[in-house]
Amino acid sequence: MIRGALKIIALCAIVLTIFSSPSLGCAMTFHFDCVFYYVSDLDQAIHFYRDLLGFNFISRDVVARFDLDGVLFEVVPSSVKTKLEHAGNARLCLRVDNVEGALQELKSKGVRTGHSCDKSTGVLGSFEDPDGNEICLWQYASDAFAEEEEHALFTT
Repeated sequence: MIRGALKIIALCAIVLTIFSSPSLGCAMTFHFDCVFYYVSDLDQAIHFYRDLLGFNFISRDVVARFDLDGVLFEVVPSSVKTKLEHAGNARLCLRVDNVEGALQELKSKGVRTGHSCDKSTGVLGSFEDPDGNEICLWQYASDAFAEEEEHALFTT
């Protein structure tokens, strides 16, 4: 599962490189900007991500920005119901040392959590933000496997 996800990320990087290649005569250059979720209440979302999850809060104007291990994560307010529905399959996935412990701590804070599930390469869990956006938790089966996955991403 993770290996497939890492290969997809690597493939996306290759596609971005190809489509932004000046040698192909393409005028567009793509750069990563952020990952974001639509939310119904910006103040509530800031409280959830900053105060309950401990994300590093950067700024707030019309959106709220967080730094998550060098990745820009934003919450974007929207009153449009179709933007708040969860028909897509994108997920924010956070690596943790102990999925079950993280789920118990989140549940003690009143967060809606799912169950943990053993996978062949680790443990998967999930919880929801106040708008029902699913956030995944991933615990590698071993540190050696995590290092192998990172190595495979950059050498494949």
